[in-house]
Amino acid sequence: MNYPVAPSPPLRCAAPVRSIPLRRIALPTEHGGWGFLGEPLVAGLAIAFSPTAPWIVMMTIGAFLLRQPLRVLIADRVGRRDGYLAVTSLCFTLFYAGLFTAGFAGTIKVAGTRPLIPFFIVLPLVAVQIYFDIFRRSRALFPEIAGAISISGSVAAIALASGLPWTFAAALWLVFIARLVPSILYVRERLRLEKGKTHSLLVPLTAHLAALSLIGTLVFFRLVPIIATAAMIILLFRAITGLSMKRRKMRAMQIGIWEVIYGTLTVLILVIGFYAGL
Repeated sequence: MNYPVAPSPPLRCAAPVRSIPLRRIALPTEHGGWGFLGEPLVAGLAIAFSPTAPWIVMMTIGAFLLRQPLRVLIADRVGRRDGYLAVTSLCFTLFYAGLFTAGFAGTIKVAGTRPLIPFFIVLPLVAVQIYFDIFRRSRALFPEIAGAISISGSVAAIALASGLPWTFAAALWLVFIARLVPSILYVRERLRLEKGKTHSLLVPLTAHLAALSLIGTLVFFRLVPIIATAAMIILLFRAITGLSMKRRKMRAMQIGIWEVIYGTLTVLILVIGFYAGL
C-alpha cells in the first residue's frame, strides 16, 4: 500500500546567527586606515605619475580592502560558524583578491617587477598583521604600526614605476613613515587622555621629534624639499597642544577628522615643495 508522503520543505540558506551590517564585513572598521591608504597614494600620483601608477593604486586598494572580509572569515571559521557570514565574507574576499590580482598583473605587464620591491620588503609586516587578526588583536600598537609602514610603501612603488631612483623612492616612503607612525602614537595617547586614563606625553613627543630629525636629515641630503620640515613641525605642535591640559576636548570622531585634515595638509605641503623647489 502506498502512503502519501509530505513534500519536503524547500532548501534555504541558514539564517545568520547574528546580525552584522554589511559594511562591517566589506569595509575596514578602523577609520584611520583610510588616511594610511590615501595619503601616500595621492602624493605618489601627484609627484611621480606614470602609466603604471593606476595599476599600483588598484593593487594597493585591493590589498587594503581584502583584509577586513578575510579577518571576518577567519574569525568565523575559528569561532562560531555562521553560514551567512562565511559566504558573504568569502564573496568580498574573492572580489578584493581579484582587484589586487588585476593590479598586480597590470603592474608587472607595464613596468616589470621593480615597482613591487617595496611590497616584497614589507611582507613580514603583512604576516604580522595577519597573525594579530587571527587572534583578534588587530587594534594593538604593533600591528597598527606595521600596517602604516606596509601601506605607505605604495608611494615608493609609484616612484619606482616612474623610473625615479631608489634613493628618491625611499625618501618619499620615509616621509610618510615619519608622518604616520608618530600620529598613531599621538592618537592612541590622546584617546586615553580624553577617556581619563593614564597616558604618556613622552612617547608621542619623542616620536615626533625623531620624525622631525629624520626629515631634517633627508632635507640635508636634498632628497626631499625643505618645506617638508614645516609639515613635521605642524604635526609636532599638534601633538604638544593636543596632549596639554589646555586642549579643547574632542570625541574620537573629531580627533579622526582632524587627523585627516593634518594628513591632507602634509600631502599638499610635500607636493607643493617638490613642484616649487622649496
